[in-house]
Amino acid sequence: MDADGVVSIVEKYKGKRAAVISILEELQERDGYLAKDALEQVAAATGRPLVDVYGVATFYRYFRLTPRGKHLCSVCLGTACHVRGAPKVKDEVEKQLNVKAGGTTADGEFTVETVNCLGACALGPMVVIDGRYFSNVSKTRVREIIAQSRAGAGAQAADETVFPVEVRCARCNHGVMDASHPLDGHPSIRLLATVGARSGVTHLSSLCGAFRIELEDVPAGTVVRFFCPHCAADMSGAAPCPDCEARMVPLAVEGGGLLHVCPRLGCGGHFLDLSGVNV
Repeated sequence: MDADGVVSIVEKYKGKRAAVISILEELQERDGYLAKDALEQVAAATGRPLVDVYGVATFYRYFRLTPRGKHLCSVCLGTACHVRGAPKVKDEVEKQLNVKAGGTTADGEFTVETVNCLGACALGPMVVIDGRYFSNVSKTRVREIIAQSRAGAGAQAADETVFPVEVRCARCNHGVMDASHPLDGHPSIRLLATVGARSGVTHLSSLCGAFRIELEDVPAGTVVRFFCPHCAADMSGAAPCPDCEARMVPLAVEGGGLLHVCPRLGCGGHFLDLSGVNV
């Protein structure tokens, strides 16, 4: 990205809390990763020491400092998946793609990563490719899954699963789960919400695959602004909702990764980003 592009992004977040995080989020959303020259341009445009900008980029696992392949393949090596044979699945993925976990194939098609947990322990071994979940994966299924994903048929082959996740504020890392107010049979996500001049506490479902926002007397289509109930930071991110283009709200998932949720009532758009979540 040229210096003018970085400056325009910096100006958008000037004076806001956690501005550097938001700037880096938008840069990564646009470029796919954080290039060295982009970080240098951010430091120059914000007047911050380069070491501070690098500190933010390396502290949060969400950020990537190297290019990612066209397809992201995440293999869960959490305890439940491990005892069901996940290491053999990982080895087969590495063999089929001729790349070690943490690397990208020579043709730039696949990046392979291992993750601590995907929150669906009963369905392991779990593999996620481009946000599509494959459960009960065996060594013999790996070739087929990769072939389907390479051909763009992952959506049809994936197992549609619904499972709860536990999340924290991506800014202060404080837990935002509320067991005293369950939704869909699981602890909800408790956030502060603002709609126009109205503010108050609201709850979000923690079910990935069946996400919803509990907010009464607000018409569908309204974009809600969410704030952390602990640090009061505006939780709006840079990534646009793939369905309605509202700015997604990133929530840090226990075990690594981010859950992005759409703040537009009635949209229900959400996805898990497991980039850089390594064991």
